[in-house]
Amino acid sequence: MIREKSLAVYRNKPALVAEVSGDGKISISVLKGEQLKVREKDIEVLHPGPWTPSDLEAEAPAGDPREAWELLADTASPDAAVPLRELAELVYGAFTPRTAWAAWELLQEGLYFTWDAGRVRPRPAAEVEDREKKRDEKQREAAERAGFLERLKKALSSGTTGKGGLPEEDRRFLQDVEALARGQSDRSRTLKELGRSETPQEAHRLLLSAGIWTVWENPHPGRFGLSLASAKILPGPAQEEERLDLTGLAAYAIDNPWSDDPDDAVSLEGPGPDGRYTLYVHVADPAAAVLPGSPVDIEARSRGATLYLPEGASRMLAPEVLPRFALGTSPGFSLALSFKVILNTDLSIAETEIVRSCVKVTRLTYKEADALIDEGPGASGASAVLAALFNLAERNIERRLDTGAVLIDLPEAHISVRLGEDCSANQVTIEPLDSFKSADMVRECMLLAGEGAARWALRNKLPFPFISQEAGDLPNQQDRLPGLAGAWQMRRCMRPRSLSARPGIHWGLGLDEYTQVTSPLRRYTDLLCHQQIRAFLRREAPLEEEEVLLRVSAAEAAAAAASRAERASRAHWIAVYLSDKKDSVWEGVVLDRKGNRGVVSIPALGLETQVSLKGGAGPNDAVRLICGQVNIPEGEAAFICD
Repeated sequence: MIREKSLAVYRNKPALVAEVSGDGKISISVLKGEQLKVREKDIEVLHPGPWTPSDLEAEAPAGDPREAWELLADTASPDAAVPLRELAELVYGAFTPRTAWAAWELLQEGLYFTWDAGRVRPRPAAEVEDREKKRDEKQREAAERAGFLERLKKALSSGTTGKGGLPEEDRRFLQDVEALARGQSDRSRTLKELGRSETPQEAHRLLLSAGIWTVWENPHPGRFGLSLASAKILPGPAQEEERLDLTGLAAYAIDNPWSDDPDDAVSLEGPGPDGRYTLYVHVADPAAAVLPGSPVDIEARSRGATLYLPEGASRMLAPEVLPRFALGTSPGFSLALSFKVILNTDLSIAETEIVRSCVKVTRLTYKEADALIDEGPGASGASAVLAALFNLAERNIERRLDTGAVLIDLPEAHISVRLGEDCSANQVTIEPLDSFKSADMVRECMLLAGEGAARWALRNKLPFPFISQEAGDLPNQQDRLPGLAGAWQMRRCMRPRSLSARPGIHWGLGLDEYTQVTSPLRRYTDLLCHQQIRAFLRREAPLEEEEVLLRVSAAEAAAAAASRAERASRAHWIAVYLSDKKDSVWEGVVLDRKGNRGVVSIPALGLETQVSLKGGAGPNDAVRLICGQVNIPEGEAAFICD
């Protein structure tokens, strides 16, 4: 029989039985809660009462639950049980509302006793021993963590974290902070306990302050779910097939001196009697071994593109693939997929043919290629070929400009990072990229190959990923700016490109049809194009349009993550580079101004930054900037206009 004013438990909270009605409903008042009507089975009566809330606010009397457990375990049979009243009397010496509630809390703790059908049972000795061990470990861990937090707070406030203020064994307590900084978690118990925001940037800041990380740690790839390791799965041998021998053509792979994965080369024939030239763009042929749906293909698709970081590359295809397929990297000939583009005298494409080939490739840097181009009229050999290619490239630029193409040339810089076991030997190098004629020439050849490949795929009704771009919202002619400010202005007008199974105009390039096919070692969508081309050439069934789009979608999402990680990593390493250059002076060019704030390009760093401008400095004006505060966790450096 439940009495009024008795002590009950409802959903693990103490409750006062206020009224017992004849219909079986019981009115209770939950401590610090609302008035409820419940059924008898919804509550557990602990003490007949009467009691008041102040009874439970008093401190529980001292007791020894382990001694009570030993007594019950020694005297009771295995299936014996006692009421809660007996447990309260054994532990606390009396049965009161306060001791009844304390006994209930012991049951909830579950260390020594269990509660079953209103009766208390002692746990077996083995269970108690195991639970006591876990409790002691938990208490020890809590004490160690409390000590760690105290040491960390003291070290952070005194600025001694990086000078031995934290012992090495404390690093284990910062694993949650490291996980958040690397993007492996979105929570950090440590930051929360310190009262700091739980963000990757704040985690990075704490790790630097604590001396756990140095500035040489780049967490950005991890934040985008990217691995710093290259692909590992190796493809099988290249397919056995006939190849056209083009080793008699002079072929040149032209790139930056640090490039180690050349995947395109150019050749030129002509002019013929009709004045037409034939451009060959030879492209590495990893699709000869990377078959659609194979483990290598799936791994490459999951990466989308090679991740190029200042500290090294995380490759879409295993590095062991490069000696087999990168052009001109091994003695003898290279396997290629050659795009033969016949050009009309106005540089429009008359015909495109794609063949499996063998080519003999000479590698050149842009600087070396420019020197050959500059040898002038009457030159022979490589100079004559490259000079003719450069002439065609200039004419192709004019052709594209006539159809509305937009050329944007803004300063860029090459960042390289050398990392070793000893941080004192680490180094960040930033070198402005020079403009080279041959770089423009190569770009135009690649565009012609992409344009020709798109038309070839359309003519052969081959499911293909086409690249298009809608027209941007250009400023009025009178509002367009010259120089770097004009290039920046035009870039802001550019809209994102899109990939589709249907061709569309690429406004920025001034082309009616376009795709990318010249980087199958670096971009998955290019590799996919090669797989489709090879299927057609081998008279095999290519992938259906829906499957092509599914693969493009997956690869583009991964490639976008790689692109964002590359940008964030560049910002990080620029901040590291500037971290010991406070008060250094840099030459800048104003790109835009709104009020007293402006966007300024620093060509020597390949950096665009916002600053407060002085005087009347406007677009294209030169300004001197002084490097101020550098914030490595945010990847930012503040500059002050001199």
